[in-house]
Amino acid sequence: MFTNKLKHDLYAGKTCFGTFMCLNSTDVVEIGGLAGFDFVILDCEHGYLSPEATMHLVRAAQAGGTTPITRVTFNGETEILRALDVGSHGVQVPQINTREDAELAVRRAKYYPMGIRGSAMTRSCDYGKTPFTDYIEHENAETLVSVHIENIIGLQNIEEIAAVDGVDVLFLGPYDMSQSMGIPGQTDHPRIQEAADIVLAACKKYGKIPGVYAEFPEIAKMRAEQGFQYIPIGMATTLITRAFTDLLHKVKGE
Repeated sequence: MFTNKLKHDLYAGKTCFGTFMCLNSTDVVEIGGLAGFDFVILDCEHGYLSPEATMHLVRAAQAGGTTPITRVTFNGETEILRALDVGSHGVQVPQINTREDAELAVRRAKYYPMGIRGSAMTRSCDYGKTPFTDYIEHENAETLVSVHIENIIGLQNIEEIAAVDGVDVLFLGPYDMSQSMGIPGQTDHPRIQEAADIVLAACKKYGKIPGVYAEFPEIAKMRAEQGFQYIPIGMATTLITRAFTDLLHKVKGE
């Protein structure tokens, strides 16, 4: 069974940096770990990853020494179950807008008495090698639950969401939030900064971990200075694109 280093580091007050992985490439995920990312978010929402592909990417993350978190397609029981059964150390759940949404996400990610997650002798249970009672206690303690606050409705209900036991991370999605506010793409708008302040305040009040997406390194640094701890920087696709583009610009003297 795994020890969720990311979860322990976050609750110890550490700021952790990661990235979104949309590509079905074990090499890229492993390289992300070897490069030093604290975590990688395997993106099933905007990516094209199946449960089988996710399992291989989880293995690659573990080989590279980083924590694999899976962003599920939606807040569905089967979606969350499969992400965790293949070995992800946690789930990131999009569009959490009410207390009920958050409670469902936790219940689907946890076993009794915290939840209703279905039982089977899967990879997460070492294929049955680990005694099941020990496994359930371990999973309930180690599994990270991150919920997306990416809609103005979720922002309005932030206190009720933050009060839910079992939610670890309140994750601000600036792009979706800007769209919800009618200012699409304006992630530096004062209203987005106000949303960031609201998330930070709710996390402080209820003992949650504040998370936020940062497109560029300088934004990630700024968010860390504001108090955010769980910060994915860009996506593997955008990071690779920029690296290739910058390389060619330097070679061509542009």
